[in-house]
Amino acid sequence: MTTPKIILTGAVLAAVALPGSAVASEPAATPSASEQCKTLRTQMGAKPFGEAYGTNANRANAFGKCVSKLASAHSAAKTNAAQDCKAERAKDAAAFAKKYGTGKKGANAYGKCVSAKTKAAVTEAKAVQLTAAKACKAERAKDAAAFAKKYGTNANKSNAFGKCVSAKAMAKPAAPAAPAAA
Repeated sequence: MTTPKIILTGAVLAAVALPGSAVASEPAATPSASEQCKTLRTQMGAKPFGEAYGTNANRANAFGKCVSKLASAHSAAKTNAAQDCKAERAKDAAAFAKKYGTGKKGANAYGKCVSAKTKAAVTEAKAVQLTAAKACKAERAKDAAAFAKKYGTNANKSNAFGKCVSAKAMAKPAAPAAPAAA
């Protein structure tokens, strides 16, 4: 499993456990994987972004690898959201329709639920990764040699930044599950 995939898998799994109250009732469209990678590259900086996602010698394939990993994470988040929404709807269909649906019958409640939960999971995953990248950047700035020694696992320790981001993102505790709505 590659480093960014580990980061996103753990972050998405942690984010799916968000409480239902954290989800907006009228979500905007979830940004595409490409849009999110552009934002991450801007926020992280080109060099840390390349170090976190690039796998070839000059890290020039970072953007494509990021898009691939985020698209996979989006798909996993949507699957998890669909399962959560089915379970929530099964508990109390009327309350579910009232919470997520629009219109007289709330017929679009399931789609709204999946969309809202997916967006929340993807947004949380991005935030977790960005926070981890910033922490690693700061740690590396203090002592680059010690940083490479601590996190680097290949012959020249050049994969240290990606390994650090992965470790810090995976260490983020999962959000506690929300209590069942009454």
